[in-house]
Amino acid sequence: MKVVPLTLAQANDLVSRWHRHHKPCVGHRFSLGAEADGKLVGAAIVGRPVSRELPAYSVAEILRLVTDGTKNACSFLYGACARVAREMGFDSI
Repeated sequence: MKVVPLTLAQANDLVSRWHRHHKPCVGHRFSLGAEADGKLVGAAIVGRPVSRELPAYSVAEILRLVTDGTKNACSFLYGACARVAREMGFDSI
C-alpha cells in the first residue's frame, strides 16, 4: 500500500460512495489516499478542529476516513495523516 495525495473533490467522492452516514466535507487542510495494486482503497480528510476550544492552526483533526474494507487501510491512513501533519508543523492531530 502507498500514500497518494488527493484533492478534496476526490476524497469527498469516496466519502459519498463508501460512508454510511456522513456527508462530504466542505473544507480541509489536506487529503490523503491509500492505493493498493494501482487501485484507490481509502481516503482521509484532515481539517481544522471542530471544537472552538482547540487552536485551529496548531491542531489538525481527521474529519473523515473511509475505505473499501481493505485490510489495514484504516490504520495505514491514520499513521500517514499523523506523519504528514507533524511534517506540516501541527503540534497534534
